[in-house]
Amino acid sequence: MDFGLVLQTDPPAAKVVELMRRAEQRGFRYGWTFDSAVLWQEPFVIYSRILAETERLHVGPMVTNPGTRTWEVTASTFATLNDMYGNRTVCGIGRGDSAMRVAGRRPNTLARLGEAIDVIRDLAEGREAEVDGNPIRLPWVKDGRLPVWMAAYGPRALALAGQKADGFILQLADPFLTEWMVKAVRRAAEEAGRDPAAITVCVAAPAYVGDDLAHAREQCRWFGGMVGNHVADLVAKYGEHSALVPEELTAYIKDRHGYDYSHHGRAGNPSTDFVPDGIVDRFCLLGPASAHVEKLRLLRELGVDQFAVYAMHDAREATIDAYGAEVIPALG
Repeated sequence: MDFGLVLQTDPPAAKVVELMRRAEQRGFRYGWTFDSAVLWQEPFVIYSRILAETERLHVGPMVTNPGTRTWEVTASTFATLNDMYGNRTVCGIGRGDSAMRVAGRRPNTLARLGEAIDVIRDLAEGREAEVDGNPIRLPWVKDGRLPVWMAAYGPRALALAGQKADGFILQLADPFLTEWMVKAVRRAAEEAGRDPAAITVCVAAPAYVGDDLAHAREQCRWFGGMVGNHVADLVAKYGEHSALVPEELTAYIKDRHGYDYSHHGRAGNPSTDFVPDGIVDRFCLLGPASAHVEKLRLLRELGVDQFAVYAMHDAREATIDAYGAEVIPALG
């Protein structure tokens, strides 16, 4: 199992670079960041520094979207980083939640997302693609490689990930939901004539190592609110008790009342008081390192290839170090 570290690009950028360097030294192989241009600093600028100060770490957004930047700009940015540092990027992509809504736009449609996945990958790898009706190619790309991993929750999005993406990003660590969603992605891949086993599965969720479970829950409760944004979209689309979406995912948002993006992804987010302890425990990894190892072994058996640690809490260094000392050696 691979391990990744997920950070927000809060200033100073030097701190983000320092934590990514620390993660690589502790055995992490991926460094991810949020991508929301209004809320945080521009990640692609910071990726260049991270890549320059690490040797093996692969970097990318968790996740970008097809609407913030034009597709040729996104592809060219990835291809430039790869040319400079040796194919060490991965494009995590989704419909766009905070990046689009904070800028006053709606998240992208799945049709647009599916088209963008193909175009961005083709352009970044040196092939011709059509953008707004115009065939274009990046003539300077040589031996480019850009895996595109798609974030998804709902049945249509899961199907699209199986049909088009190189990897599937699931932003929660609940074993029941992981099994259900991984099966949906692989089923769609098989129906599309693809090799289901070739799709990388990445589970991303907060991890907090320590014995004070109550404190860890409060530090990670924000995650249930963030996931709740996507769940609310699913409920609006499929209904509150749809057979297409498990109630294990949707039931907990019944007391949700809006969301303030100024606290997005941060401990102490006041918009997440509706999230019960049980959801925090299911969606996150909490407790001593041994509990993390036990849950990750179960996720690995369900087909998870990478666990990406959301480290938006008050123990970032301690969690990175604990994973390097106790968790990664047991599962890497």
